[in-house]
Amino acid sequence: MIYSYNVWKKLFLFCLGLFAGSAFCMKWMEGDFIWEGGKFTIIGLELTNTRREVMSILSGMDDHVKTILRYHLSFDFVFMAGVYPGIAALCMMARDKLAGAGIRKILFAFALLQIVAWGCDIFENYYLLKWIKNPVIGNEFSLYHFIVAAKWIIALAGALLAIPLALKKRTSSKKV
Repeated sequence: MIYSYNVWKKLFLFCLGLFAGSAFCMKWMEGDFIWEGGKFTIIGLELTNTRREVMSILSGMDDHVKTILRYHLSFDFVFMAGVYPGIAALCMMARDKLAGAGIRKILFAFALLQIVAWGCDIFENYYLLKWIKNPVIGNEFSLYHFIVAAKWIIALAGALLAIPLALKKRTSSKKV
């Protein structure tokens, strides 16, 4: 199935370009994430800040910072289009190199799970965009944190499993 591998490789390289370009743009914007004289981070908004801290940050930002944060979240949609299909392609590239049916099924499952991670990331951005407009965060904050954690676990597990396996030489020419 060399043809299949080459198709996944082309998709991976295209996604890598989207990932790198959008990550560069988002990183550039992060210098403008100022709140109360200090900086805040997207990771903080996603994972480490409490509900009260997120509300304080989003309600205390000036209009310029809100605009930059909205731009950042817009670029994040492009980033998503690079990262999740890219991880899925990496899983499929690794799968194509292996002969064992069990690991091939696991890699296929992680490739499919990237759709779930992508959906979680979309919901995360939805919540942040909603809260930028109206920084009143209700009971949905626990759901938000669950969605963010699920996104990170699925994406990182898929990538960390696929990368070393994709770098291996083919174990067999027979495909299951």
